[in-house]
Amino acid sequence: MQAAARFDEYICGSFLILLQITQDMRYCLLVLLFIPFLSKAQTGYEDSVTAFLKKYVAEHEVVTGADKEKMKFYLVNKEYRITAAFELKENSPWFWMNTSGKEKKQYRVFGVLRFQLHDTAITLQVYQSRNLMSSDKYKDYLFIPFTDKTSGIETYGGGRYIDLVLKDIINNTYTIDFNKAYNPYCAYTAGYNCPIPPQENDLPVAIKAGELNFMKH
Repeated sequence: MQAAARFDEYICGSFLILLQITQDMRYCLLVLLFIPFLSKAQTGYEDSVTAFLKKYVAEHEVVTGADKEKMKFYLVNKEYRITAAFELKENSPWFWMNTSGKEKKQYRVFGVLRFQLHDTAITLQVYQSRNLMSSDKYKDYLFIPFTDKTSGIETYGGGRYIDLVLKDIINNTYTIDFNKAYNPYCAYTAGYNCPIPPQENDLPVAIKAGELNFMKH
């Protein structure tokens, strides 16, 4: 009887091991099946951003000719494409934003973005230009100027910008893509009144995405 019981235990144990191996194999097979799709999705995103940046360089109005080759960017990193919660700030007051020149520009806080990056809670203010509101072409344009831990080291010290339009905000969310962050014209030459990012948009993390310092030499 004891021998029979031990045999039954052996059979049951072997069956459980075989079952576990089968389940593990199924899991591995599912992972292997999904890897190509994940890889294609990542590649498709990288290709899309790369095409966006190439177009940005080609159409740049300040940097021309051979100097375009001096426009550099971080490698595209999907971790810096983040869906943020958006909170509208109704009837916020207009204020004069400082610029790199003598002329100030009038903006108001249109809303606030909230998201997590590298385990850090971040808020970013989204601004609306009073001047652009009088233009039929640009009245829906919004603006995110920011600085971060790379500013003045790897990226332009005066900060970088991200543009968006009203329709980009969907169901109180906005997908911010720092891979598309670009330098103001002041990063390339003098003579422009480039908005200086307010203190509220000085991020406590390094944004290693988007445009790098312009190397003139």
